Amino acid sequence: MRHLKTLDRAKEVRNDFMQGNGKANKKDNLTRQVAGVRRKLSHEELTALYADSRIVQNIIDIPAEDMTRNWFTLRMKDQQLAQDIMSKLADLNAKRAFKDMRRFERLRGDGFISLGVTQSNSFQLSNPLDMTKLYTVDYLHAFSSLKVYEFFLNEDVFHTQYGQLDKVRINRTSRNGIQLTKETESDVHISRLLHDQTRRLEDDYQGQSLLEPLYDVLTVLDTSLWSVGQILHDFTFKVYKSEDIAGMDPTTKQHLSMIMDYMFRTEALAMIAKDEDLTKQTSSVAGIKDLLDYVWDFLSGSARMPKTIIKGQEAGTIAGAQYDVMNYYARITADQENEMKPHLEKLIRMLLMAEKELGGRIDPESLEWEIQFNPLWNVDSKTDAEIRKIVAETDQIYVSNGIITTDEVREARFGQFGIADNFKFSGDDADWQRIANEVYGKWKENGTHG
Repeated sequence: MRHLKTLDRAKEVRNDFMQGNGKANKKDNLTRQVAGVRRKLSHEELTALYADSRIVQNIIDIPAEDMTRNWFTLRMKDQQLAQDIMSKLADLNAKRAFKDMRRFERLRGDGFISLGVTQSNSFQLSNPLDMTKLYTVDYLHAFSSLKVYEFFLNEDVFHTQYGQLDKVRINRTSRNGIQLTKETESDVHISRLLHDQTRRLEDDYQGQSLLEPLYDVLTVLDTSLWSVGQILHDFTFKVYKSEDIAGMDPTTKQHLSMIMDYMFRTEALAMIAKDEDLTKQTSSVAGIKDLLDYVWDFLSGSARMPKTIIKGQEAGTIAGAQYDVMNYYARITADQENEMKPHLEKLIRMLLMAEKELGGRIDPESLEWEIQFNPLWNVDSKTDAEIRKIVAETDQIYVSNGIITTDEVREARFGQFGIADNFKFSGDDADWQRIANEVYGKWKENGTHG
């Protein structure tokens, strides 16, 4: 939405989707008589929406940052090898590349990472990546579908790879048209890329931007911002009444208005005749909170993000019973497992298979290894204190009923790691499982003595 003002600021012109020429007719942009038709946004429009709104940037960026913020732990019997792999990923700046790939996916529908490798044989980008010929992994570059000319999908419904991307045609020129290589475009086999795509309609090749289904509610949010701004601008104004106004010519009336506006702009003393009147009027804001809450609730539901997260709540902190925030982080955890983990596993396999990366070629199938994402959130200090109180009261009940002894409680709560580490509660499933196993074990061991 944009607002145009005349030079004399006498009136404002609204130019957004809520402007119409009559309710419920074919020119009314707000009223829909049939199911909504998809609005397909161009790359230029997506860029403009993202650049123009901090709220849009939060919706696009925050989940991508949360997915990669605490990174992961590589569990492997050979700890030195695990450290070498994590060190190589840090050298490749993999964390930044994966975050940008997810940002591009949310903004434009498709996010990519180009796998820059050296092979022991000559190859073309259109050739599949031969892992047995892999020499080194040199770089990771994130990019979006803005760089892709064409998508080539397997459309044979009887093929094992039906619906999967075979290759993409990538632009190899700069923005100003300078040719960067011998070819202006290149076909790249999908094995040489990491491709992040979570929203694709059946009849489309390219993924759908998250901003397309959010477009209407973002427009309403923009309109609400404009409306609130107008209310605040004209929240209070003064009304001056005088019998002399009726006989004034337009020029004198305009001049008087300017003088009065200057003199009575603040809570200054008004000096007027007894037959004149000066009053202050205030704009009514009754019910506006409910309307704004509705817009925020609709935006939150559409983006699948709590309002507090969209507004910039401290990352990874949960206060009290913020179940919507817990659900959000659970959704991020699911995305890590379902979307990001396969790409990380492929990259780690490449590092293991590369001849000159980790001291020689290693068969990934000969090792037992696992990617475990680090917990995404912690409770705030108040909630942490409440949890400690509940645990202490529970321990007191167990001691009073002879289920456990005070020495066992002391060892469990304040033993090897001390009070600070022992009571650190992340909300991870492992924490709940540890507490449940501990309580059940003590009950099973001492239950007959209660």
